[in-house]
Amino acid sequence: MKQNVYSVSQINSYIKNMFTQDFLCSSIFIKGELSNVKYHGSGHIYFTLKDSGAAISCVMFAGNRSGLSFRLVDGLEVIAGGSVDVYERDGKYQLYAKVIEQSGGGALYEQYEKLKRELLEMGMFDDCYKQPIPRFVRKLGVVTASTGAAVRDIIQVATRRNPYIEIVLYPAIVQGDYAVESIVKGIRALEKEGVDVMIVGRGGGSIEDLWAFNSREVAQAVFDCSIPVISAVGHETDTTIIDYVADLRAPTPSAGAELAVCDMEAVLSQISQYARQLTDTMLTRCSRERMHAENLALRLKNVSPQAIMKEQRMRIISMEEQLNHRMEAVLLAKRNELKVCAAKLESLSPLTKLSQGYAYVTGGDEKPITDIGQVKEGDRMHIYLQNGTVEAVAQSVSRREE
Repeated sequence: MKQNVYSVSQINSYIKNMFTQDFLCSSIFIKGELSNVKYHGSGHIYFTLKDSGAAISCVMFAGNRSGLSFRLVDGLEVIAGGSVDVYERDGKYQLYAKVIEQSGGGALYEQYEKLKRELLEMGMFDDCYKQPIPRFVRKLGVVTASTGAAVRDIIQVATRRNPYIEIVLYPAIVQGDYAVESIVKGIRALEKEGVDVMIVGRGGGSIEDLWAFNSREVAQAVFDCSIPVISAVGHETDTTIIDYVADLRAPTPSAGAELAVCDMEAVLSQISQYARQLTDTMLTRCSRERMHAENLALRLKNVSPQAIMKEQRMRIISMEEQLNHRMEAVLLAKRNELKVCAAKLESLSPLTKLSQGYAYVTGGDEKPITDIGQVKEGDRMHIYLQNGTVEAVAQSVSRREE
């Protein structure tokens, strides 16, 4: 029994030789999920590939990393190609990876990012190429599958918002080998049809299901289309290449219909509101203009010749009254002054003195005699009394002793 005992090195060498001679293990591709990814300072990458039932250790040497176009991270699904061999020192078998590709969605996502970068550099995403979506659409073009939730949602939303909308459907293939060609034909056909705006899209799905909308051909057709294009692919979280190229992106097909077709009920309501505002504005303006006209008529009335003549006539009458009042006042003042003067004159009148017993005596020459020295005996005199004249002769003259 002891002659069958082998050393650990012998066993590990034997097993390694078995792996080396096995054709399958010398060139194999293994699909699995990455875990325990470690980038070593030497440049080697150590990781584990696993699925729901098992795991295998892997290593990619630094010399093979030149063909790796993405960074390995835990959780990423990949396909690793290389050989399965035994590390004799530890007696551990592992995959020595030479190439690693992203599996399924990962590989497609890498293509998606590459095309996205290329089209971005070409300027196809630039806003200067975006066409405005017309507000009032009469003819709506739709490029999508003729069956499914997407077309039903678009028709339902569009007709609810505008019962008079005309919808032209191009029943395109949106998934599979012929999808790209069918979608491109649909875009060009509806462009020739002369629709006002176009919705290009489909319902949700995996990245593989939506891949036709990530193709260069469809992106170029959308970019070249002279009709405004709304992309409506998948669900809100799905983003495709044509979302960046299209004139407007809608998160879902029903949202695309809402963006393309205006709500006629809201438009009619807004028109009614505008009509009310216009009526109110017109009434306010008419009232203001009527008041302005009345003010102008009043001003015209005040400056009319008839009004001026009437005003001047009233002014003349007023001045006449003032003149009469002043004349009466002056006459009254003068009359009173005359009375005073008459009284004064009367008090100074010789007749008044004569009535008081005085007499006015003149000589024969009719000169008044005011001094006794003017009279001699035998001179003739005239004596004036209140009611008559007396002729007298001076019989004697005597001077009064002072």
